[in-house]
Amino acid sequence: MAAMSGKIVQNVIVAQFCQQNRQFGTQSRWDCCSPNMRNLPPFKGGMFARTGISSMQLCTLSKYQSGLVNRGIVYCNAAASITALPSLEKVDFLKLQNGSDIRGVAVAGVEGEPVSLTEPVTEAIAAGFAAWLLEKKKADASRSLKVSIGHDSRISAQMLQDAVSRGIAGAGLDVVLYGLASTPAMFNSTLTEDDEFLCPVDGSIMITASHLPYNRNGFKFFTNAGGLGKADIKDILERAADIYKNFTADALMNSEREASASVKRVDYMNVYTSDLVKAVRKAAGNTEKPLEGFHIVVDAGNGAGGFFAAKVLEPLGATTSGSQFLEPDGLFPNHIPNPEDKAAMKAITQAVLDNKADLGIIFDTDVDRSAAVDSIGCEFNRNRLIALMAAIVLEEHPGTTIVTDSVTSDGLTTFIEKKLGGKHHRFKRGYKNVIDEAIRLNSVGEESHLAIETSGHGALKENHWLDDGAYLMVKLLNKLASARASGIGGGSKVLTDLVEGLQEPAVAVELRLKIDQSHAELKGGSFRDYGEAVLKHLENTVDSDPKLRKAPVNYEGVRVSGFGGWFLLRLSLHDPVLPLNIEVSKPRCCISCYK
Repeated sequence: MAAMSGKIVQNVIVAQFCQQNRQFGTQSRWDCCSPNMRNLPPFKGGMFARTGISSMQLCTLSKYQSGLVNRGIVYCNAAASITALPSLEKVDFLKLQNGSDIRGVAVAGVEGEPVSLTEPVTEAIAAGFAAWLLEKKKADASRSLKVSIGHDSRISAQMLQDAVSRGIAGAGLDVVLYGLASTPAMFNSTLTEDDEFLCPVDGSIMITASHLPYNRNGFKFFTNAGGLGKADIKDILERAADIYKNFTADALMNSEREASASVKRVDYMNVYTSDLVKAVRKAAGNTEKPLEGFHIVVDAGNGAGGFFAAKVLEPLGATTSGSQFLEPDGLFPNHIPNPEDKAAMKAITQAVLDNKADLGIIFDTDVDRSAAVDSIGCEFNRNRLIALMAAIVLEEHPGTTIVTDSVTSDGLTTFIEKKLGGKHHRFKRGYKNVIDEAIRLNSVGEESHLAIETSGHGALKENHWLDDGAYLMVKLLNKLASARASGIGGGSKVLTDLVEGLQEPAVAVELRLKIDQSHAELKGGSFRDYGEAVLKHLENTVDSDPKLRKAPVNYEGVRVSGFGGWFLLRLSLHDPVLPLNIEVSKPRCCISCYK
């Protein structure tokens, strides 16, 4: 074994025991025995009896001691008696990567979707993040690093939180549990300075799979520099794979003891919501109840966003009767918590109309995306939400660049550049791509204050470039409150007026063209090579047709205008799919809803 230098993470090899059958199937899982999480029967041999391992020695090393390490594997000269557990299934950790997130199947019960995000896998991922964080933060022995952990309403959340806690604590880091939380709050915990709430933390993990079905779950990671990128996630998963292969029985018991000793709980969501309330009050000239007289309904889709009605709107004076699906329910019985979903938008629109409300607000599961509906049912999502946010931001920062993803409409470009006097920079799909591009533009001298996707992910420079659905809605509330303070009435019409003149498509569709990887034309090659060849062929075809025009500036796929509309064909980053977006335009604007 070749010697390599680096930091040694104490007990970075972690796992757990006490196997039980769970709801939604008979698949075995290893459950947590931590007194902080749940009460379980006493340990009676369990995994050790099944594997036939009678005695193993744990190699305990100092957290910061120099030694031999290779991407998270702990080596020790005295480790001859340490044997990797033979019962663990083989796992391709890199398949769990979904761009800058990690996602997998956490609950059995859906045909054709075997569980991939087990507790051992989760502990290894948490330990991999701990090793990555220790390396990035280069902490000294004078203090332990702290990691905050939160989750959305999914039914697998508690199980995965337990496993993440053991993985982090087993690596020698302190764990701060937030319980039900939003993704934006988890990032904010790395910035907040408040000793009472053990902030700032050094790193943060949100357990969520956004709007995906109940059986899925995953992780988002943060430091005070923001969300992790694709390269960081790949690094963490590679570390996790090495850790997973080297689980030892004694390390399982040690990680359990470490978790019991190092886990603390705080109600950080109170800090986060207080900051949102303060932001609206400030916009209204420090008025205590700037939304008094407004009737605003919230649809949380049974995700984590139910707090917004009682903790944000009501302290500001708003009436919230008629709000719906605020209770966390990881089976999502009412509709998918997704602002892009037609059924979800229909539900919040109907709630606004039924309650004669001034405004409706809807969140996705973990509250990093949002949308709104005005008093007569006009939706602010996709291009309209981007247009509204651009109008608000350009009032505050004239001429600034608005960065969006690649599928925004030509009408939006005209609206931003011709009517608002800003610049539209259309970039790649993926919220992290859009945010990183806005940050890059600022670094080279091009001012940008808003990065926003059609999916509802939106980040502002003033909010540390965090994609925060609740903060986007606060910007709308600020507009309502400041208009009221200035003596301007009309309820949510003040918002609708801001998007007057936005030309919207008559038809907008997205088709997902699957690449048959078994087709003879692939000749054993990758779907990515085939997809790139299709895009090149399309480019050549467009170049030879005078009725078609390629977009002069384009960062993803092939975007073409002609015949009264446009289309964009691009290659999916992760799947053998060529998404095709098509829009056909005709004169129409949202203000026509009032005519």
